[in-house]
This record gives sequence, structure tokens and C-alpha cells, in this order.
Amino acid sequence: MKSYFLDIYTGLLSIFKGMLLTLKVAFQRKATIQYPFVKRELPSRTRGRLNCNIKDCIGCKLCAVACPVDCIYITTVKREPPEEIPLTSPESGAKQRKFHLPQFDINFTLCCWCGLCTVVCPTECLTMTKEYEFSVTNQKELVWQFGDNQRVGPKESTS
Repeated sequence: MKSYFLDIYTGLLSIFKGMLLTLKVAFQRKATIQYPFVKRELPSRTRGRLNCNIKDCIGCKLCAVACPVDCIYITTVKREPPEEIPLTSPESGAKQRKFHLPQFDINFTLCCWCGLCTVVCPTECLTMTKEYEFSVTNQKELVWQFGDNQRVGPKESTS
């Protein structure tokens, strides 16, 4: 009989503690945001979509080698001797661009957002943006092209 009343007492006590916690939280500032319309401010080191400033890329392919999932595809063509060798921007060290880059594709279906490709880039032309919303209905739209004379964005399918 004693345990019966003790069980009732502990049950009522736990209900009382739960209601106190509910009352305390009910008057706190709400954490819910209206997502599509209101977006959180992201931390400064957020890893979002990769972006390549192709005018600063020297075609060294270090990013493709460093990528653990091989999501970066680069094709280089060496410039011929009479052709003038342009320089990268002064911010990236004004290095010579000895190669044409007809193909610089990144497959975001494979990318694991590790950031290794951005670390090894000697000209810092490959960077992580804060853009994190890039859902698509067609998986082929997640292969982005950055090559010379290509439109930056999803690769246009040839089929």
C-alpha cells in the first residue's frame, strides 16, 4: 500500500517537473525560422558549392589529384611557342598560365565538400562559396563546367 502512494507521488512530481519545464520554454524566444523566406547567417568557414575563377587557374591539376572522390575533371592543352602566355591576377601571385583549360568540370553528385581541393590550389582560384541550396530534378545538372570559353554553370547535355 505504501508503494502505491509512493508511485502516485513520483508520477505527480514528474508531471509537475515537466509542466514547469514547458512553462519555462513557452516564454523563451522562438528558434524556428521561416526557411525559404528567412535564412540563417552562415559561419565564415561554411563549405558550400565550389567556385573556380578560371582566369586564375594555371592548370596544375593539384585539385584533381587531391580530391578523394575524383569529382574534378580537368583537360589541359599546352600553349604553343608564338602564343603569348598570360598572367593570373596579382592577387593570386601573377603566375604564368601555360595551359589552355578547355574542360574544368566539377561533379557535385560526387563531391564530399572536404575542401582539400581549395587548400592545395597554388593560385587560390578554387574556393568554397556559402551557397548551399542547389537541389535539382535532373542529376546531370549537378555537373558544373568552368573551362575556358564555357558558360559557368550546369553542363549542357549533348544528348
